[in-house]
Amino acid sequence: MKKVYIETMGCQMNKSDSERMFGMLSHFDYEQTQDAKEADLVMVNTCSIRQLSEDKAFSLIGVWGQWKKTVKPDLKIGFCGCVAQQKMKEVFRRAPYVDFVLGTHKIYSLPEIIKKINAGERVLECEETHKTEDAKAANFEINRVQGVNAWIPITEGCNNFCTYCIVPYTRGRERSRTPEIIIKEAKDAISAGFKEITLLGQNVDSYGKDFATKSKDEASDSQANNETNPLENYRLAQLLRDLNAIEGNFRIRFVTSYPTDITDELIDTVVELDKVCEYFHIPMQSGSSEVLKKMNRRYNRETYAKIVKKVRAKVPDVTITSDFIAGFPGETEEQFEETLTAIDEFELDYSNTAAYSPREKTVAAKWVDKFIAEEVKTERLARLNEKVRENCLKSNKKYVGRTMEVLIENFENHKGTNVITGRTRNNKIVHIPHDTNLTGEFVNAKITGTKTWYLQGELV
Repeated sequence: MKKVYIETMGCQMNKSDSERMFGMLSHFDYEQTQDAKEADLVMVNTCSIRQLSEDKAFSLIGVWGQWKKTVKPDLKIGFCGCVAQQKMKEVFRRAPYVDFVLGTHKIYSLPEIIKKINAGERVLECEETHKTEDAKAANFEINRVQGVNAWIPITEGCNNFCTYCIVPYTRGRERSRTPEIIIKEAKDAISAGFKEITLLGQNVDSYGKDFATKSKDEASDSQANNETNPLENYRLAQLLRDLNAIEGNFRIRFVTSYPTDITDELIDTVVELDKVCEYFHIPMQSGSSEVLKKMNRRYNRETYAKIVKKVRAKVPDVTITSDFIAGFPGETEEQFEETLTAIDEFELDYSNTAAYSPREKTVAAKWVDKFIAEEVKTERLARLNEKVRENCLKSNKKYVGRTMEVLIENFENHKGTNVITGRTRNNKIVHIPHDTNLTGEFVNAKITGTKTWYLQGELV
């Protein structure tokens, strides 16, 4: 068999795409390798959320191009993912040794691409589509990374067009996958031994909104046949109920939530269902209402506060995490400090952080005269990270002395001590000294102490 290596950058959606590509390639006599140097086909699945990620992708294929030139002339090189979708033909100009460019919309074109490059062609496949590729997905298995968690995309794309974000340009408009194929993928994952499934989407709680808007042809056909659309009112809450009904001992999570798309029904469903975890990832991006308006976010600080307070009031032991950007164009010191106070006020358990990075095609990238100096962005990001550390430690301390269910994810020797590591239902990482590998098992652990990023526990 030939060997393939895929370097995956960026979010969980990219990780899921790579698993699907590995699955497709297994039908064409490729097996996965962890060593790029022994591969016959090397691919990078790129992320364009920040300039640094894009630069790393081009740097990596530059190394591979040298291998191809000096050591392995038959090496095939693929450039995939969000940067591929964004840059398209520019990739061939910058890296003429690349054999194919595959965008985010046409993942299931990979088998045809492999045939073409093996015949000596160079292939550009980045055509945007407004439909999911579920019909093609049914023909191929998913070669999931070994572990306890299976990633399952339920929506693709985004309709929000935040002024800083490249996602609508690289992933396209929102498209919901059908419940049938999501439920099938979940059942397959559970049958394969996975103990947790995470539903993915740029705005996961927008799932199903597009089911209500059929194409004109579909609408006219249904009207002519007196048919109704059975999925017209099918939303994330119903999908969670259907997944919760699958037999087995497993957990369900979903990320990422857009604040104003979190409905009362969704919150109540999380409380109602035994397999759905008490965890919400709700990006705020800035604590300043003025900055949020410039970001084209559809809420202000007060609205976000109401949503978070409602979730906390209804969901016991809920963990709420967020995302924040430091140094957005035009952000004043006072507006940045509002972000710091927001993390305190809303008692956010953890937050992902980043300094603002201008992205091609986005509105904010044109506000060059309002760009914040790099040294100021760096200093603000450092203060933001310190605030996140403070609140994460404060959040963790609440659980000392509690006994919690932990799903063990790995086993390793750390500084001479064997340790099993897992997560609580509300997504807290727990390290437990133990000499037996219990990966994939649910255990009860008493929380004995805490560090900034994790809890310390002992088996009950």
